[in-house]
Amino acid sequence: MLTCATLLVLFFSLKLDAKVHGVFVGVVGGALCLFLAVFILLCTETLSQRWRTLLGLAVWATHLTMGFTFIFSTESEIPVQPWDQVPFFLFIIITVYTMLPFQMSYAVTLSIISFLSHIIVLSVYLTVGGLPPKPEKDLLSNAVVFVCGSMVGAFHKVLMEKPLMQTFQDTLRCLGIRMKLEIEKRQQENLLQSVLPVYISMKMKLAIMERCKCKDKEEQQRMVCDNNFHSLYVKRHENVSILYADIVGFTRLASDCSPKELVIMLNELFGKFDQIAKENECMRIKILGDCYYCVSGLPVSLPNHAKNCVKMGLDMCEAIKQVREATGVDINMRVGVHSGNVLCGVIGLRKWQFDVWSHDVTLANHMESGGLPGRVHITEATLKHLNKVYEVEEGNGHLRDPYLKELNVKTYLVIDPRVENFNHPLAVCHRVSDGLKMRASVRMTRFLESWGAVKPFAHLQSREEFSTDAMVNGKGQINSMCIFKYYIGCATFIFLCIFIIQMLVTNVEDSLMLCKAGLMKHPQLMSCIYITLFLFTMLLISCQNEYCCRQHFLLKNKNLADKEEVELCENLNRLLLENVLPAHVATLFVGENKKNEDLYYKSYDCVCVMFASVPDFKEFYTECDINKEGLECLRLLNEIIADFDELLSKPKFSGVEKIKTIGSTYMAAAGLSGPPEQSSQDRERQNAQIGNMVEFAIALIGKLDGINRHSFNTFRLRVGINHGPVIAGVIGARKPQYDIWGNTVNVASRMESTGELGKIQVTEETSDVLQKLGYSCECRGLINVKGKGELKTFFVCTDSSKQQGIGLS
Repeated sequence: MLTCATLLVLFFSLKLDAKVHGVFVGVVGGALCLFLAVFILLCTETLSQRWRTLLGLAVWATHLTMGFTFIFSTESEIPVQPWDQVPFFLFIIITVYTMLPFQMSYAVTLSIISFLSHIIVLSVYLTVGGLPPKPEKDLLSNAVVFVCGSMVGAFHKVLMEKPLMQTFQDTLRCLGIRMKLEIEKRQQENLLQSVLPVYISMKMKLAIMERCKCKDKEEQQRMVCDNNFHSLYVKRHENVSILYADIVGFTRLASDCSPKELVIMLNELFGKFDQIAKENECMRIKILGDCYYCVSGLPVSLPNHAKNCVKMGLDMCEAIKQVREATGVDINMRVGVHSGNVLCGVIGLRKWQFDVWSHDVTLANHMESGGLPGRVHITEATLKHLNKVYEVEEGNGHLRDPYLKELNVKTYLVIDPRVENFNHPLAVCHRVSDGLKMRASVRMTRFLESWGAVKPFAHLQSREEFSTDAMVNGKGQINSMCIFKYYIGCATFIFLCIFIIQMLVTNVEDSLMLCKAGLMKHPQLMSCIYITLFLFTMLLISCQNEYCCRQHFLLKNKNLADKEEVELCENLNRLLLENVLPAHVATLFVGENKKNEDLYYKSYDCVCVMFASVPDFKEFYTECDINKEGLECLRLLNEIIADFDELLSKPKFSGVEKIKTIGSTYMAAAGLSGPPEQSSQDRERQNAQIGNMVEFAIALIGKLDGINRHSFNTFRLRVGINHGPVIAGVIGARKPQYDIWGNTVNVASRMESTGELGKIQVTEETSDVLQKLGYSCECRGLINVKGKGELKTFFVCTDSSKQQGIGLS
């Protein structure tokens, strides 16, 4: 385009005769219009990639037309010579191979057409005209020059195609890595924020990234040794309200459920509670079986925190009432609320779960256990914050809970201002359609599914898909157009240089004896000029090659850097997810081949469950100025839990899975990583898992003894173990949580709560297995277990030296 414009400017500035050079003006003007249209289309990016071949053909055809125009647009007395415009046609051939976006087959075809058209046209013209005599030798020389030029161009194209293709592939790979990196980063943010508050998750993410970058194990060990304490991510908040809620009658209902029904039921119920929590500005803290507790006033202080919790409790009771009326299942909701201060954050190294600790949290828990089904039970502290928004009546919580009686806490029951005989439309529909013929669990499941709770990790499912085709049609196409612009620019610039020099030289009549028509016929001078221009063309091509090589080198380095960053992000994602879910479950939710078409649930025939608590910690925990209102007490608890977590990295405990911590209680299970449906042939492996769990409990006791020696405390561990069938699953959309349910879990918890300090209490069935494995068990006798009546239990006989050896090894 610039060439044509310059030629026209020179033509009119030299005041050449337009009548004589009419063809020249028409062809150059037409070429200018064509190049201008191409330039506009490229700049506006309205031209798709498939049109680039047609554009290249148009540029080639225009150059060919201009070449023949310059041969024949002379005055009649100027004879046409066999070598006329040979350099220009040679330039066209080189351009076809090096600067226009053609495949090799197109380039060879067009180059052959280019030089054959020159030879054929001139041979016919010279033969008919008879001048000069016998032009065959000259035309043969031209053919040799054209063939050599074509070979040079083809050789250059072969050498450049592979690097250019490699550069293009590296560009696509780099773009793909960048897109994947962005997806991984978004997943990290979504994953962390679905489990932890932002202000804590960002600190933990930075800490993990530092740990991931430190690949040298010795360096990791040195960093651990340099720090006397594990990192503590806990913060104190004042003026908050804590709500505890328990579903009365759910344990009996759950025993009648299939694994799928149980997980659906829990996910729908707690999904509804999460929705209610969001509407009332409450943050769900944790799910403990069928117990749900949350806090209002975190992480940002809220003036209406007490009102929010009370309103949420009333809404939960109403939701359970709808379920009860629709299904005929006798379940209810017992809610307790207390207002005060909390320490909130994360402790331990594995299975992070945001939690709260304080005396006020303990009191809120007892407000729930001392409450009444279908009512919201509040303390006087909460009542003061309500500012008479709700009417209340005497709660008499001290008559139902010893802890409330001991503290002499005055309690109240909130009167729900809503109409009592509310009938949900879905309730009537279910009563009419289903009646009471189906099992209670089926009626519950069908009704709860109508709520449409979101599945766990639903926010991670909208991952953008990317592929090579998408790249080519997207950013790859933009890159191809940029290369095409570069080709057009180079060709135009060289073309401009050739014709500016030719026009300037051919119009200096008084110095070089040029013809009046403006076309040079002096071979020596033309040879010097065209050789110079050809060398200049080669220089530009070499610059292009160098540019491509530099781009390839830079892209390769960038590709490696991005790849390392993606690997770091993937490792971080894996660590984050495996700190929320077991490794064998985590792969189902995040990854290239993830499948989350349904809720995750598994039924296991034999899983060993352990609860290990530090009951003395409740007495140790105090809130005063000396220990920063309980913060330093939690620092010690964090050390205890972190040391327990470190044991899980030992190969012998690879089958043990931490489930969660509940205050100062550590819950773990063994046998969850194996096949869900186990046969009698796996009995030995199942028994070995029970033995591993006992060894893990012994190691925990040893670890705690070591902490006692360093902290000058006398903490003792109380352990309960049981084995049997369990149901495992993931529930909750806002804060997905992996958990296990079943009678086995309940009995294991009772083994801990009814046990003795420093001992491991097991059921009779577990004792039989342990004795077959070579462990000694001492019969304790019959004990009263809540909900189970009297059970015969045993204490595992452990050697103290063995405990310390395992714990410190």
